[in-house]
Amino acid sequence: MILGISELHKLVKKKKLVQGLSLRELQNPEGAGFDLRIGELYELKGSGFLGVAERETPKIKLIASYKKDGEKKIKLKPNTYYVMGTIEKVNLPENLVALMRPRTTLFRSGVHLLLGAVAPGYNGGLNFGMVNLRSVPFYVEMGARVVHIQFFQVQGKNNLYRGQWQGGRVTTKQTTKKREKQV
Repeated sequence: MILGISELHKLVKKKKLVQGLSLRELQNPEGAGFDLRIGELYELKGSGFLGVAERETPKIKLIASYKKDGEKKIKLKPNTYYVMGTIEKVNLPENLVALMRPRTTLFRSGVHLLLGAVAPGYNGGLNFGMVNLRSVPFYVEMGARVVHIQFFQVQGKNNLYRGQWQGGRVTTKQTTKKREKQV
């Protein structure tokens, strides 16, 4: 069952389900969920690795961060992959899971978001892949609404998120060893 806006607003107030929502989302959201905004944008450099027991993500470089009065328009280079982080943070209780979809203006413009599910028990910022699939630049303003999140009730026993991405970190720990063990 998808939770409606009245239920979501109760959970935002009582449980801080989503923190940092815009005034629009707090007063008059669209649909059965919230639109989340782009707060950070990263470029990736180098290779990565995903093994059975270890992993290593590419190095990242922060290229833009949302500031109320700062530079807002960012150019997404053609055929370039980025990682973006949201302004908002989520705090999922054990009985909810969240799923995201891109806002349609993005795919109508040739920009693809790579999204996932947010597991029960996850707390923190959300990070996604963003790629400009076209051969020309696309411009986005930091703080623009880019993804719609919906919350679903989980029935029956489940396990809470216990992964190392808790809190919204963007990359594996950059140590001399390079790879980290997966939990």
